[in-house]
Amino acid sequence: MTTRQWFWIVFLGAVWGGSFIFNALLIRELGPLWVTALRVSIGALGCWLFLFVRGKAVPREPMLWFKLGMLGVLNYAIPFALFPLAQANLASGVAAIVNALTPIMTVIVSHYWVNGERMSWTKAVGVVAGFTGVAILASPALQMEGNSKLWAIAACLLATLCYALALNIARSFRMVEATALSSIALTGAAVVSVPVALVAEGLPVMLLPTTWMAALAIGLISTAFTFQIMYRLLPKVGATNFSTTTLIAPISAIFLGFWFLGEVILPSHVVGMIVIFVGLMFIDGRLPRLIRQMAR
Repeated sequence: MTTRQWFWIVFLGAVWGGSFIFNALLIRELGPLWVTALRVSIGALGCWLFLFVRGKAVPREPMLWFKLGMLGVLNYAIPFALFPLAQANLASGVAAIVNALTPIMTVIVSHYWVNGERMSWTKAVGVVAGFTGVAILASPALQMEGNSKLWAIAACLLATLCYALALNIARSFRMVEATALSSIALTGAAVVSVPVALVAEGLPVMLLPTTWMAALAIGLISTAFTFQIMYRLLPKVGATNFSTTTLIAPISAIFLGFWFLGEVILPSHVVGMIVIFVGLMFIDGRLPRLIRQMAR
């Protein structure tokens, strides 16, 4: 990947890491299903506004709308709900490790996908190193929170599989304008998420100003804005490279927790970040090239 593409990968991972801060504020007043429903609904409204401001044409084929709507359910509605549901019975460190399995899951799915990206030894080493780095990052939490239910771990694994499948499916829509794609996909997720949240959790109650601000931030910044970049970048870098954003997100979450919540950065966090960086360089292919050059 180019340096510019790596910049956007790191940027997206950093912004999505910040979603943990917004979720922490939202979950004080809302159930996990309404957190999901608000995120995709506000995100969809932001994408539609951006689409109309830019004057882009809206696809009119009903079958395309249906396919993109189902993509939104697979990529947003289901995973965005599975993680908060699982975290009620899952140690946060375990959740971080399972979420970081997304690149590994994507490498496996992409390898067997029709016309997908074949697994190379450098990518395999890279994703394993990246997962190891996230495990090191999460080790303090694992030592403090040891009991996690198997069904919750399975739910998180299902979410990573949804991400891996959706990343590969999304590449088949590369001819659809990115803003239209994200608008329709998020609308599909909202159409499913809102009724489910209403039935399961009733009407949402939002009394705190911080809840409203967090809902707008996670919907407009962490979703609508970032997805404009995501659907432009994905066809260029491929599903496997793009999935490395989930390795960067924990680093962002740790630093944001330090700045805004007063959390401590431990030596294991620094070691984990270094290992993740090494893994990213293997996935990109730069580190193996450098090693070969030095060997000559």
